[in-house]
Amino acid sequence: MKLSKKEQIRALLKATETGDPGPVEVVNEAQYIQHNPLTREGSEGLAELFLRLSKTSPRVEVVRAFEDGDYVFAHTDYDFNVREVGFEVFRFEKGQVVEHWDNLQSKPEGANPSGHTMLDGTIEATDLDKTDVNRERVRSFVDEVLIGGAFELLPEYVHAKSYVEHNPSLGDGIAALRQAFEENPAQNRYEKRHRLLAEGSFVLSVCEGQQGADPVSFYDLFRVIDGTIVEHWDTIDVVPPRSEWVNENGKF
Repeated sequence: MKLSKKEQIRALLKATETGDPGPVEVVNEAQYIQHNPLTREGSEGLAELFLRLSKTSPRVEVVRAFEDGDYVFAHTDYDFNVREVGFEVFRFEKGQVVEHWDNLQSKPEGANPSGHTMLDGTIEATDLDKTDVNRERVRSFVDEVLIGGAFELLPEYVHAKSYVEHNPSLGDGIAALRQAFEENPAQNRYEKRHRLLAEGSFVLSVCEGQQGADPVSFYDLFRVIDGTIVEHWDTIDVVPPRSEWVNENGKF
């Protein structure tokens, strides 16, 4: 029986731990476009790369994976000598992976003020018939609140009592979220939305902007129930200067 796109991506990511060359066959290496600015293209086959990485005893856990048409997006826990939380996005074409984006953030020790980690919480998508409705709801939230700065609209989008926050610096509840936005609006500045990927109750937003003086990519995963955001995970990754890029595809 043929594996789903999600299952193929789970196997591909796990292969960086095991060194198994089989899952790499899902990648069309002749057309593969890499958007991690620090990862080279074409100099080493993926099977050889994964085998080499596996000898360093890495640990890879795919916590969540979702499928949106030709795209799969995954939420991952990595230990490659350093602990990181990542979002991985893959684009399929004619049954093979042809493009990849990612966003990685160092994983802190312990939990946030409400006792949550960057990865725990709800895993499975529900409300699959509401995928497009939830996508559009998050689109409005990103455009009006995160980019537009209309923080007074938070109660229209975020559940007043049941909002669960997985950002390592914040706690649960809309009050903590609003305080973080209003006390230092210049700290995390969302400037441009690049894509929204969704499956049922889960929607991933990919934006670029600034964190202080640094250009960054914001990956925000929202869980939406009955039109309201009830749970949130994120990673923030500094975009390296152009002089350090080893491919010319860009972060986004």
